[in-house]
Amino acid sequence: MARRDLMDGRALVTGASSGIGQAIATELARCGVDLVLVARRAERLEQVVSQLSSCGRTVLPVVGDVTTPAVRHRALELARDQLGGLDLLVNNAGISAHGRFVDAADDRLRQIMEVNFFAAAQLMREALPLLQHGRQPMVVNVGSVLGHRGLPFTSDYCASKFALHGFSEAVRPELKRLGIDVLVIAPATTRTELNDRLIEKTDERPWKEPRGVSADHVARAAVRAIRHGRREIVPSWSGWWLLALNRFFPSIVDRIVDRYG
Repeated sequence: MARRDLMDGRALVTGASSGIGQAIATELARCGVDLVLVARRAERLEQVVSQLSSCGRTVLPVVGDVTTPAVRHRALELARDQLGGLDLLVNNAGISAHGRFVDAADDRLRQIMEVNFFAAAQLMREALPLLQHGRQPMVVNVGSVLGHRGLPFTSDYCASKFALHGFSEAVRPELKRLGIDVLVIAPATTRTELNDRLIEKTDERPWKEPRGVSADHVARAAVRAIRHGRREIVPSWSGWWLLALNRFFPSIVDRIVDRYG
């Protein structure tokens, strides 16, 4: 595919009130993209809309939980009626929890899967009629390096990201037949509010958390990948090292991880 021209594009971004979602929305607005932004926190979302409107683009907020069908329908309706269609769908909304699986609340895994996987998959399905008529359309799923290598104390989150990665790989050839690309972003540790807004925390992770890269760094890498039609990116050296070590020396990674079980 030729280099994707983002000027006057139309994008829907979930989880857009902070972190990677806000950063991707900001980069897209700077590239001349009109936006529908979905997030649960009304005040934070309005602040983002106000900031991005200064770029001279149309920025439309939808306040609500992406797991709710009416919220997804409203977002797609705005893209269709106010923007004239949809070229990019960015599934970024996500939640997490910390603690051993054996200590988790009964519904913790289900809550995380609903937001991180099921809502993303369902929004992809519902967006297909618009994306098929878009200009060089693409679905961008924000996964994680933990969708390739699981770590203790984050079993629910890892499960949801493994599911999203596998689903993306499976539907990529199917959507290709419809003219729609699929990009997976697999960040390692990123400086966002994700770990500050956990749905449950039954224990501290017993390792020192790396500082990680900024959300802006991930967003810039994501937009480059969108332009060039990439299939998957790991936008940090720490993530690349983890995946390379796990691929070529999995027993070493296993021994390191076993210390923290």
